[in-house]
Amino acid sequence: MSEKREVIFRAENLRTWFPITKGAFKKVVGHVKAVDDVSLVVYKGETLGIVGESGCGKSTLGKTLMMLEKATGGQVLFNYDGQFRDITKFNSQEMFEFRRKVQMVFQDPYSALNPQKKIYTSFEEPLKVHGVKSEAEREAVMQRVLKMVNIQPDYLMRYPHEFSGGQRQRLCIARALEVMPEVLICDEPVSALDVSIQAQVLNLMKDIQAEMNLTYLFIAHDLSVVQYMSDRIVVMYLGKIVEIADSQALYDEPLHPYTRALLSAIPVPDIHNTKKRQVLEGEVPSPIHKPSGCAFHNRCPNCMEICKTADPALAVQNAENGHMVACHLYAKAAAGAQAG
Repeated sequence: MSEKREVIFRAENLRTWFPITKGAFKKVVGHVKAVDDVSLVVYKGETLGIVGESGCGKSTLGKTLMMLEKATGGQVLFNYDGQFRDITKFNSQEMFEFRRKVQMVFQDPYSALNPQKKIYTSFEEPLKVHGVKSEAEREAVMQRVLKMVNIQPDYLMRYPHEFSGGQRQRLCIARALEVMPEVLICDEPVSALDVSIQAQVLNLMKDIQAEMNLTYLFIAHDLSVVQYMSDRIVVMYLGKIVEIADSQALYDEPLHPYTRALLSAIPVPDIHNTKKRQVLEGEVPSPIHKPSGCAFHNRCPNCMEICKTADPALAVQNAENGHMVACHLYAKAAAGAQAG
């Protein structure tokens, strides 16, 4: 990259496998490899989009970076004032402190708020847990974050069912901001909302990011939304990263055949548009029994013999913008770029 940026998050060879058990003694007979040997960096202040089909492991990756799912292997390193610490080895107290730095906004705003409690209670409890003892101070924090998401303070005395979907998601964002985090992991934050409401929430998130200098990990399946929000984009397939690029480069010149197929599926609001949809054939392989070689080879229109036996490594294709791809089609170009 041409400019030096500060890394806030780094994952190295991260794996999250879920055991499959059988019989009365729960014998482990296999694993669902939801996240399989993923390495990436997240720069401070950026929005890193993570996209892929349902079941590709993007939500599990977000939850593992948040330590809501336990990593099976690898490291998750977080920047503590210039010193990287592996959060997979944190004790309960260290994890409690980490929770102040990294918060999560979940996909479903309807289940993220307790329907039996008023919004005031749902907002007050995290502040109590994190040591804000003064009631006046807690109320000041609540009013501040509600103002940031354009919710009136007197709405605190209402119950979740009294709000629309967009209002609930804004409340969830406000609650995540109470402890002044550095990173917000957003797992499909607008997928349950109407398109018009999606635009409001996305613009709101951009404004909050600029105001608080937040770093976003933005997980979504809607490529138009990801393009609008993200500085860089990670494309995942069956638990692995197949391509990483800045937003403009990915949409202008996608390299991996899977990325090209995803982008071809974006609807274009133009009846005269002649863009041809690239339809992938075959079935998505099971994350339990992954095929040998490249996991995408049984659906790839450019499949070669080497794709069936050798798993391609993620390699830099363009040193200027950091465009990386895991595909044998570009193996020689990548070797040349690294040699140069």
